[in-house]
Amino acid sequence: MAEFQKGVLPPTEPLDGSPLRVLIVHARWNYPIVESLVNAARDTMINKYKVLPDNVAVHAVPGAYELPFAAQRLIISSQQQAAHDANDLIGAPSVMDLLDNLTPTSRPSSALSTGPGPARHKEQAFDAVICIGVLIKGSTMHFEYICEAVSQGIIRVGLDSGIPVIFGVLTCLDDDQALVRAGLGRGQNGKGHNHGEDWGAAAVEMALLKDRKL
Repeated sequence: MAEFQKGVLPPTEPLDGSPLRVLIVHARWNYPIVESLVNAARDTMINKYKVLPDNVAVHAVPGAYELPFAAQRLIISSQQQAAHDANDLIGAPSVMDLLDNLTPTSRPSSALSTGPGPARHKEQAFDAVICIGVLIKGSTMHFEYICEAVSQGIIRVGLDSGIPVIFGVLTCLDDDQALVRAGLGRGQNGKGHNHGEDWGAAAVEMALLKDRKL
């Protein structure tokens, strides 16, 4: 047997992420480490898998506990916006279109406009989500409760929505473990491996798998 190397094997076929739109939701807790993970995930998708920079949306929430809720609501919001834009493209009137078509005498006074409104930007729904956070064990049971809740919440969002949601939450016993897993190690073993790279690759692969025809 060849020498064992810990980690994930690369995909067996080239992945083209150019048609994809990906959401990264990250916690602000332990932000210096989170920032490194977010940057690695984003750069990997853009530079290695051809995801367009404008198609990577990044949103922040206070802590890891808030990640599942934010991911769920932003997925739904993107799907609603995409459906609205699709209706516009096929000519179905929106509420704003109906107001625009009212005559000045029948239009409500609060809807009067002094000029053209902002252009509505056409957006596609998110094809995948990466939830990124860093949990480091302290002296109480708080760590265990948050880890369990976040893990269960993230997998539930993915299964309920049918959109791949990548688990990008480090659950570490001390600061050094977290730093090494974000490529920021400060010990004798070097900086370590930034797991954000793996999460970016997983998001592209799973987004493409979602719509693959067998």
